[in-house]
Amino acid sequence: MINLSKNQDTTKRYDLHLVQNISDMEILKTLIIGSGPAGYTAAIYAARADLKPVLYTGMEPGGQLTTTTEVDNFPGYPEGIDGPTMMVQLQQQAERFGTDVRVGFISKVEFSKEPGGIHKAFTEDGTELQARSIIISTGATAKYLGLPSEQRLRGGGVSACAVCDGFFYKGQDVAIVGGGDTAAEEATYLAKICAKVTMLVRKDQMRASKAMQHRVTNTPNIDLKYNTEIDEVLGEQVVEGLRMKNNQTGKTEEIEITGLFIAIGHKPNTDIFKGQLDMDDAGYLITKGKTTATNIPGVFASGDVQDKEYRQAVTAAGTGCMAALDAERYLQSVENLIEA
Repeated sequence: MINLSKNQDTTKRYDLHLVQNISDMEILKTLIIGSGPAGYTAAIYAARADLKPVLYTGMEPGGQLTTTTEVDNFPGYPEGIDGPTMMVQLQQQAERFGTDVRVGFISKVEFSKEPGGIHKAFTEDGTELQARSIIISTGATAKYLGLPSEQRLRGGGVSACAVCDGFFYKGQDVAIVGGGDTAAEEATYLAKICAKVTMLVRKDQMRASKAMQHRVTNTPNIDLKYNTEIDEVLGEQVVEGLRMKNNQTGKTEEIEITGLFIAIGHKPNTDIFKGQLDMDDAGYLITKGKTTATNIPGVFASGDVQDKEYRQAVTAAGTGCMAALDAERYLQSVENLIEA
């Protein structure tokens, strides 16, 4: 930490290549909020660019991949890798380049609207942080039904991502819960690789678009059940079956399945940014054009917090890289502006 001596002219430009001390407050070049593939990739690139990033892991260090048993579609792992191991390795790689990884979460932010302004963030214990740039990678949380048996078997056959985990159930019987476009899309995806897909819709009709509904009803190995909810997920260590209940008649039915996919939506973790950052109706952060820039200068968003279309580890990592590059260019532009 560099102290400004009494005979220094404090009106001179700040050296963005140094950690500064103003009123005993450390000003970071880059603060990364959230971990996961987006956060750690941003940290790797930011650290290599000498931005000396500090990363706060959030309440779920490693993000959604820590609840995934096998990651089979991330480049560079020909034999696949389990999610928790992958996230540990990403953290180690980020730390190897000098990222300061801190276990904890940011509970409040105060963004400056001025280019080159100092942003403030506060940890859960009230500690204040100041940073010239912030990368948000807080992700999104999959919505689950909340059944004890469902929660117990997460990672043992219960998944919230058919594209991520469907391959492991090739040629098997599975079930999917949901009635929107995402559920319909994932059901048809599963139908291509699984023997049978039982689709449970809570109401007497789907919420999906007519085109997606036609796609589902025209797929012969999708068994569509309306007014149907899960009563119990069967199995001790892995999913072995499902007990369904008709919410109109009360009648229950059991089927044998090996995989259960929950497709009732995701909630982006953006509550603390409301009122400061632009969001869509669902709460996803809006970024400008092909960049990761938000409506606040020096604040960038990467990963599932701004991506509701793809939600894959590899795309999250890609936007993490973009955010770090955007932050580096932003800081350079601010320095050039001050020098001019």
